[in-house]
Amino acid sequence: MANYESVLIARQDLGVSQVNSLVSDLSDVIKKEGGEVVKVDNWGLKNLAYRIKKNRKGYYVLLNITAPAKAVSEYERRIRLNEDIIRYMTVKVDEFNNEIVSDEDMEQIEEA
Repeated sequence: MANYESVLIARQDLGVSQVNSLVSDLSDVIKKEGGEVVKVDNWGLKNLAYRIKKNRKGYYVLLNITAPAKAVSEYERRIRLNEDIIRYMTVKVDEFNNEIVSDEDMEQIEEA
Protein backbone atom coordinates (compact mmCIF):
# COMPACT_ATOMS: atom_id res chain seq x y z
CA MET A 1 0.00 0.00 0.00
CA ALA A 2 1.13 3.51 -0.77
CA ASN A 3 1.28 6.61 1.43
CA TYR A 4 -0.77 9.69 0.57
CA GLU A 5 -1.16 13.16 2.05
CA SER A 6 -4.50 14.78 1.41
CA VAL A 7 -5.44 18.37 2.24
CA LEU A 8 -9.03 19.49 2.00
CA ILE A 9 -10.70 22.84 2.56
CA ALA A 10 -14.25 22.85 3.90
CA ARG A 11 -16.66 25.79 3.69
CA GLN A 12 -16.34 28.55 6.26
CA ASP A 13 -19.97 28.40 7.43
CA LEU A 14 -19.62 24.83 8.76
CA GLY A 15 -19.08 24.25 12.45
CA VAL A 16 -16.12 22.40 13.90
CA SER A 17 -18.32 19.40 14.71
CA GLN A 18 -19.59 19.28 11.11
CA VAL A 19 -16.02 19.34 9.78
CA ASN A 20 -15.04 16.54 12.19
CA SER A 21 -18.07 14.52 11.06
CA LEU A 22 -17.11 15.08 7.43
CA VAL A 23 -13.54 13.88 8.07
CA SER A 24 -14.87 10.88 9.99
CA ASP A 25 -17.10 9.89 7.05
CA LEU A 26 -14.18 10.18 4.64
CA SER A 27 -11.99 8.10 6.99
CA ASP A 28 -14.65 5.39 6.98
CA VAL A 29 -14.51 5.30 3.17
CA ILE A 30 -10.76 4.67 3.33
CA LYS A 31 -11.20 1.93 5.97
CA LYS A 32 -13.93 0.16 3.98
CA GLU A 33 -11.64 -0.02 0.95
CA GLY A 34 -8.81 -1.60 2.96
CA GLY A 35 -6.77 1.46 3.88
CA GLU A 36 -5.96 3.36 7.04
CA VAL A 37 -6.00 7.02 8.04
CA VAL A 38 -2.75 7.30 9.99
CA LYS A 39 -3.15 10.89 11.18
CA VAL A 40 -5.68 13.71 10.97
CA ASP A 41 -4.34 17.23 11.50
CA ASN A 42 -7.04 19.90 11.76
CA TRP A 43 -5.51 23.29 10.97
CA GLY A 44 -8.70 25.20 11.71
CA LEU A 45 -10.30 28.19 10.01
CA LYS A 46 -7.80 30.08 7.81
CA ASN A 47 -8.02 32.93 5.33
CA LEU A 48 -7.88 31.93 1.68
CA ALA A 49 -5.50 33.69 -0.69
CA TYR A 50 -8.43 34.41 -3.01
CA ARG A 51 -12.16 33.75 -3.07
CA ILE A 52 -13.23 30.21 -3.87
CA LYS A 53 -16.93 29.75 -4.59
CA LYS A 54 -17.69 33.01 -2.71
CA ASN A 55 -15.76 31.91 0.39
CA ARG A 56 -13.01 34.03 1.93
CA LYS A 57 -12.12 31.51 4.65
CA GLY A 58 -12.07 27.74 4.97
CA TYR A 59 -11.40 24.91 7.40
CA TYR A 60 -8.14 23.19 6.46
CA VAL A 61 -7.65 19.50 7.29
CA LEU A 62 -4.61 17.32 6.50
CA LEU A 63 -4.98 13.53 6.36
CA ASN A 64 -2.09 11.07 6.21
CA ILE A 65 -3.42 7.97 4.47
CA THR A 66 -1.96 4.52 3.85
CA ALA A 67 -4.18 2.81 1.29
CA PRO A 68 -4.37 1.11 -2.10
CA ALA A 69 -5.04 3.27 -5.15
CA LYS A 70 -8.64 2.01 -5.37
CA ALA A 71 -9.39 3.39 -1.89
CA VAL A 72 -7.96 6.80 -2.74
CA SER A 73 -9.99 6.91 -5.97
CA GLU A 74 -13.21 6.27 -4.02
CA TYR A 75 -12.16 8.83 -1.37
CA GLU A 76 -11.61 11.52 -4.02
CA ARG A 77 -14.89 10.63 -5.74
CA ARG A 78 -16.76 11.19 -2.48
CA ILE A 79 -14.96 14.52 -1.99
CA ARG A 80 -15.99 15.71 -5.47
CA LEU A 81 -19.62 14.86 -4.70
CA ASN A 82 -19.62 16.71 -1.38
CA GLU A 83 -20.63 20.37 -1.70
CA ASP A 84 -19.15 21.27 1.70
CA ILE A 85 -15.59 20.73 0.42
CA ILE A 86 -14.46 23.60 -1.78
CA ARG A 87 -10.94 22.34 -2.63
CA TYR A 88 -8.80 19.24 -2.10
CA MET A 89 -5.46 17.86 -3.14
CA THR A 90 -4.10 14.36 -2.65
CA VAL A 91 -0.42 13.63 -3.23
CA LYS A 92 1.43 10.31 -3.13
CA VAL A 93 4.48 10.52 -0.84
CA ASP A 94 7.35 8.18 0.00
CA GLU A 95 7.03 8.82 3.74
CA PHE A 96 5.01 11.11 5.96
CA ASN A 97 6.46 14.36 7.24
CA ASN A 98 6.16 14.11 11.04
CA GLU A 99 7.81 17.46 11.64
CA ILE A 100 5.73 19.72 13.87
CA VAL A 101 5.45 23.27 12.57
CA SER A 102 4.47 26.02 15.02
CA ASP A 103 2.16 28.91 14.15
CA GLU A 104 5.13 31.30 14.18
CA ASP A 105 6.96 29.15 11.63
CA MET A 106 3.83 29.04 9.46
CA GLU A 107 3.62 32.85 9.51
CA GLN A 108 7.24 33.10 8.35
CA ILE A 109 6.56 30.61 5.56
CA GLU A 110 3.44 32.53 4.45
CA GLU A 111 5.35 35.86 4.42
CA ALA A 112 8.11 34.48 2.20
